[in-house]
Amino acid sequence: MKHHLMVGTWTPPGRIYTVQFDDEALTLTLVKKTEIPEAEPISWMTFSHDKKTIYGAAMKKWNSFAVHSPTEIVHQVSHPVAGHPLAPSSETNTRAIFVLAAHQPPYNVYGNPFYKYAGFGNVFSVKADGSLDENVQNYPYAENTGIHGMVFDPTETYLYSADLTANKIWTHRKDAQTGQLELIDCLEAPSPGDHPRWVEMHPSGKYLYVLMEAGNRLGVYVIDEKRHVPVFTHITYPLLPPGLPSRQTYRGDVVFTSRNGEYLFATTRGNGFDYTGYITAFKLGPHGQIERQLFVNPTSTSGGHSNAVSPCDFSDEWLALCDDQEGFVEIYRFKDELLARVARVDIPEKGFGMNAIWYD
Repeated sequence: MKHHLMVGTWTPPGRIYTVQFDDEALTLTLVKKTEIPEAEPISWMTFSHDKKTIYGAAMKKWNSFAVHSPTEIVHQVSHPVAGHPLAPSSETNTRAIFVLAAHQPPYNVYGNPFYKYAGFGNVFSVKADGSLDENVQNYPYAENTGIHGMVFDPTETYLYSADLTANKIWTHRKDAQTGQLELIDCLEAPSPGDHPRWVEMHPSGKYLYVLMEAGNRLGVYVIDEKRHVPVFTHITYPLLPPGLPSRQTYRGDVVFTSRNGEYLFATTRGNGFDYTGYITAFKLGPHGQIERQLFVNPTSTSGGHSNAVSPCDFSDEWLALCDDQEGFVEIYRFKDELLARVARVDIPEKGFGMNAIWYD
């Protein structure tokens, strides 16, 4: 079978790259480079629930694209970063950093600004064709907030946000009719030096995993069944092997479960090209409890701004990993609880590549 993935860039010029993975020949090739608005490179992209639309976090904009086929991707609309009045200004460093699409109606899109003036999450409604429609809500976090990752619970009733700069984990409830959000709780990270960057939830809805960028560790939380807020278990796992230089040399990146929810994958980045990043995996129990850490393997490079791992959504066997130090995508095979790199395509163009999303 041949599978297509889309990847964006950290810096202009804006482009969406389509690569093709052949799971029999174990080859990875670039098949299309789609030009998009030049000033809107997509540092994080995601699909709509039906994979007919791509949503992007694109510098000062949120954008959407119709996906007619792996090689026919058409820009629909762009909306400015919202919330604080200075956020969309060209004179501030605020930028769109993360975007999450609802998979249940109403199919709103939720975006997080970052750096300065990033104290509001942006919520957009969508049209029937999937394109971004209106900025329907700008819900507040805190003045010093910098959300870098969010995840819904399986029912899409509760949203959990990792606040890197304010060192917090937020819980919001989503209104089933409007898709708008209401604050439920805000929890401090376990350590002042943790800086939560990413969150992932087990498909059971019982466990939340919080990846700490500065702490370079994974915090395990259980979800309170009455209040639906995360409760720290005081269990953490290292994202780095022992004996390395100070943890400031590395930055925790992302964490995702496998399709079947039996495994969890997390990555770190080297905070400089002289240091490799790392990828680690965990075996999970039926409710999401971590049973054991399987390995901590070095990645090919530091990962640059990325080193983002993307487990595919149709099998438990394949993962993609992106790098913007040199500019490449790699495919890993996960089998017998071991990880092997099986394919790679080098695309050494400016800002390539951030995260990969699996189309088919």
